[in-house]
Amino acid sequence: MLLALAAIGLLLVGYLIGRWQDTPAPAVALPPAPSASSAAAEESPVPAPATSAPPTPTVYPTLQAEAADGNVGVDFQDTEDQGGGKNAGWIANGDQLRFDAFDFGEVPATKADVRVASDAQDGGRMEIRLDSADGPVIGTMRVTRTGGWQSWRTDEVTLTPTTGTHAVFLNFVREDGAEFINVNWLLFGH
Repeated sequence: MLLALAAIGLLLVGYLIGRWQDTPAPAVALPPAPSASSAAAEESPVPAPATSAPPTPTVYPTLQAEAADGNVGVDFQDTEDQGGGKNAGWIANGDQLRFDAFDFGEVPATKADVRVASDAQDGGRMEIRLDSADGPVIGTMRVTRTGGWQSWRTDEVTLTPTTGTHAVFLNFVREDGAEFINVNWLLFGH
């Protein structure tokens, strides 16, 4: 009896397999036949949108104080700083250095290194302005004693990001009329 049930089960499985094989497969859509215009389109790829390279940061020249295009109230003297040359000295309230047509480029300048010496009591500041003596202030440096009028130190000034070509003014401000700083050079950076 067990053998008869096994034979019937086997026959049933065979029948179901046969029915499954006779079931039609679902229809698959074929891609359309290529036409002359679509074949031409495939042969000439669509160009990628043009992208411009990012601007290259400007490598700024060092602005030597003695090479300023103009000055008010500033005298120059031989410097004992590295590299020799001259520095702007005897700077007091209201004095000024001007550098014309300075090109900051397309990548904004965000800092300036300033080579300074001072033996005055702390006080006073140097303002970096654009385009005129009373133009916008892009950076301010507080002046502190370095230990001597020829004891040089490089101070960093944070700037308002600046691009384009401008006249650069260094304005010196102090409440009293005392001389308070010597400047050798200025170097902008990113």
